[in-house]
Order: sequence, then C-alpha cells, then structure tokens
Amino acid sequence: MRSTTLLALLALVLLYLVSGALVFRALEQPYEQQAQRELGEVREKFLRLHPCVTDQDLGLFIKEVADALGGGANPDINSTSHSNYSVWDLGSAFFFSGTIITTIGYGNAALRTDAGRLFCIFYALVGIPLFGILLAGVGDRLGSSLRRGIGHIEAIFL
Repeated sequence: MRSTTLLALLALVLLYLVSGALVFRALEQPYEQQAQRELGEVREKFLRLHPCVTDQDLGLFIKEVADALGGGANPDINSTSHSNYSVWDLGSAFFFSGTIITTIGYGNAALRTDAGRLFCIFYALVGIPLFGILLAGVGDRLGSSLRRGIGHIEAIFL
C-alpha cells in the first residue's frame, strides 16, 4: 500500500471517528443530562422536605437514585458546581468510538438510548472493517520497512 493511500485511509478513519463521536454525543448526552437534572431535583426536594429522614423516605430516595443511575446520572457529580459535567463530552465520545471500531470495548461509558444502540451497530459494521483495512496497510508498511532494514543489516554483516 502506498504512503498516500495509507495517509488517506488514516484520514478517513480519523474523520469516521470524529463523526461517530459527534453522533454518539448528540444521541446520548441529552438523555444523560435529563437524568442528571431529575436526580438534582429529587435530591433538592428530598433535603428540603425531609430534615429528619425516615425509613420510608429513605426508601423512596434510594429508588429515585437507582432510577437516575439507570439513566446514566452520576450522583457524586450532581451539584451546581458540576452542572455541565457529562460522560458524553466530545473527548469521551471519541474514545468510545475508538473502542467500538478497534473492538477493544474498554471503559465505563455505556449507551443508554435505543437510538444510540442502533447507531452503534451500524457504526461498528462499517468502522470495524475500515479500521481493519487501515491496520493491514500499516502492518504492510511496517513489514516492508522491516524487511529493508534487515536487508541492510545482512548486507553489512554478511
């Protein structure tokens, strides 16, 4: 594979990763932010209405927190100073996109929406082969360079 072809393929993979990150963020971030807002509202209401916690009140609060956690909210970050925090910022979404096309699957970000899950299937169907072609091209290029290097070493010592 020629260098220009390899660079074009690398640029295509990077463009594919960025576009995937933008779509994943657009699909998942609003859902996460809504869950985060709802958790904040429940927490404020609970603390305002219940200065002395009873078992029944605590049970209700725990249920609401569990529902919010299922929606992707993080109760440790749910405060006014972190109101713009998102698991689905562009950097995290880019990382997630990379774990999809490389089939690494690492991380604690998980898709929560049906639209995000459906997009992920089609994103992987195109992205995995695309990344495989890039990897094959890089491997071919490295193999050629290594063969030339070994040839030079053999010429010197043999």
